[in-house]
Amino acid sequence: MEYVIYGLGAVVFFALVMASIALHEVGHLVPGKIFDVRTTQYFVGFGKTVWSRMIGETEFGFKAIPLGGYVRFVGMYPPAKDSPELIRSARTGVFQSLADSARAAEWETIRPEDDGRLFYQKKTWQKLIIMAGGPTMNILLAFAILLGVTATYGVYRTQLTVNRVQECVVAAGEPVNDCAGKPKTPAYLSGIQAHDTIVAFNGAPVTDWDQMSQLIRGNLDRTAQVTVLRDGQTVQLTPVDTVITGVPDRWDPGQRVAAGFFGVEPVVERERGGPVVVLDDMWTMTQQTGHALLAFPAKVYYTAANLVTGQPRDIYGPMSIVGASRAAGEVASTNRIDAGDKVATGFMLLGSVNLFVALFNFIPLLPLDGGHILGALYEGLKKLLARLRGRPDPGYVDTARMLPVAYAVGGVILVAGVVLILADLIDPIKLF
Repeated sequence: MEYVIYGLGAVVFFALVMASIALHEVGHLVPGKIFDVRTTQYFVGFGKTVWSRMIGETEFGFKAIPLGGYVRFVGMYPPAKDSPELIRSARTGVFQSLADSARAAEWETIRPEDDGRLFYQKKTWQKLIIMAGGPTMNILLAFAILLGVTATYGVYRTQLTVNRVQECVVAAGEPVNDCAGKPKTPAYLSGIQAHDTIVAFNGAPVTDWDQMSQLIRGNLDRTAQVTVLRDGQTVQLTPVDTVITGVPDRWDPGQRVAAGFFGVEPVVERERGGPVVVLDDMWTMTQQTGHALLAFPAKVYYTAANLVTGQPRDIYGPMSIVGASRAAGEVASTNRIDAGDKVATGFMLLGSVNLFVALFNFIPLLPLDGGHILGALYEGLKKLLARLRGRPDPGYVDTARMLPVAYAVGGVILVAGVVLILADLIDPIKLF
């Protein structure tokens, strides 16, 4: 039965992710239709067509490989400014040949009646709305999902109230109850007690555990004066020196950094919250995702190296949609949390996936949406500067020239996807 629940949880989560991808493409499709761009295809998946249906001028359907989706707008690349003769005689570079080939393939499908309905002919602000519509849809989905969980069920958050005081300083992996011959923690020496509520650190008021944690980490081995609320009374604890120890990096938990250590375990409680709380959570997640994206190529490389050499996988490393689905299946089948926590955790994971998809697509490189957004912004800036200087309209930006970059980025994404899927199948990250 456990395996059935595991499989069902994984399949349901995968289907929800694909539904999110489908809605991402709707975020492109709807403004494209509103601004009258000729739209020939809307597909979920890649590869061979499994099912499709023509609705108006657009073919809607599903492809055999459910790992993405796309909307095809006609006229993504403007015509070449040079004459065909100049193209044949002068444009012999490999990169230029790629651009000209893609442009030629694009223009084979363009009809005379499409004039005015081509994507490149649209106003800059319209292009921005169309291309930003997809990732914006994922941001809205992430917000709605996270708000649904936070407002109804609640999210577990660390409190400033002390649950347990660690008696001695132990190395990572050592049992915390074996204190023979080990130094006492600064918290133990300060006299802090379970059920105390921390209200200040070195005279600075603290309002949440994250703030307190950052103050402790940044204190290194300097003196710490902690103030607590105990039985309704404010108590100044004995000043102590925090100690330096290795802790997971805030933005890259797979790395350990030197930081101050105090030695208390805070109370964790489930709290409900509204839109402001969710937006604050999403901002923190955005910062974490930004750091993760910067380290993504290196993380994928080390994942591949560990897979080949048989080294343990970094539990904080990236995973594919397959890995995320397996994690959802693991959450669904575990007996360590109750049903409410399982549902909440699954939807929190889905919300975080949507936020990641949005931020990933905003990367300003083709073939990602951010690359098209950057092209539209550059075109708009050129036109604006030309107007301000009283010069002629410089025309459309030839995004076809960036196709070599698109092919390179697409190749990296493909390789990374294959590596992570293999790793998630062979050596998956386990939550429990």
